[in-house]
Amino acid sequence: MPACPRCHQSVAPQAIACPSCHMPLKAHGHPGMPLHRAIGSEPLCLTCTYHADDTCTFPKRPEAMDCTLYNDVNKPLPVAPVSYTGSDRLKTWAKRHTGLLALLGLLLLSLMVVLVR
Repeated sequence: MPACPRCHQSVAPQAIACPSCHMPLKAHGHPGMPLHRAIGSEPLCLTCTYHADDTCTFPKRPEAMDCTLYNDVNKPLPVAPVSYTGSDRLKTWAKRHTGLLALLGLLLLSLMVVLVR
């Protein structure tokens, strides 16, 4: 079994985080993630987005020659397109204004009761 790089406790091979210290293990060769390797003698960190914004927790930083989290600074992060339909807007409005809708419902119910008498 592999060991956690921080607390050195045994960790299951498919674990995403250490069960003891809760350190994320995805940067330490988690199965199924692509491993990016440096070309030449320049480390990956010099052109990585996570190194540039100082969010990288990889222990080999800043001299990492291979990394699973590498994201090239020159390539933008993928952004999913967002499209809202009329029904989506109506659902969002209804969620935001449930109190108003409940009040209107009570008002209509009381109006119907008065008209039926």
